[in-house]
Amino acid sequence: QVHLVESGGGSVQAGGSLRLSCAAFGSRVSIDIMGWYRQGPGKQRDLVALITSGGTTNYADSVKGRFTISRDNAKNTVYLQMNSLKSEDTAVYYCNVVASVRDYWGQGTQVTVSS
Repeated sequence: QVHLVESGGGSVQAGGSLRLSCAAFGSRVSIDIMGWYRQGPGKQRDLVALITSGGTTNYADSVKGRFTISRDNAKNTVYLQMNSLKSEDTAVYYCNVVASVRDYWGQGTQVTVSS
C-alpha cells in the first residue's frame, strides 16, 4: 500500500510560478512511474507530466517549456515546477504513482491562476 501526500498548491497571478510536491509513503514498495494529472472545471482528468524511475520524462504539449517534473528517489518524492502560469492551468492537480503494477492517487491540490 502507498499513501501520497501532496503540497504546494495555491493561487498565483498569470506569469507566476508554483512548485508542487508529492511524497509517497509505503513499506517495501518499489515505485516505478510518478506523475501529475490535472482536472479543470467541467473537464476530464488529463496527464500533465510523468517521470520514470530512470528519469525519462513525458509532458503534455500544453505545458512543455513551462513545467518541469523531477523526482528524488531516495525520498520517494516527485516535484512539479510550474513557471509562466496561465489562467488555463487552473485545475486540481493530482499526484499519481505506479508501484508494483498498482495505481495510487493523491487527494489533489488546487492551483488557481488569475489573469
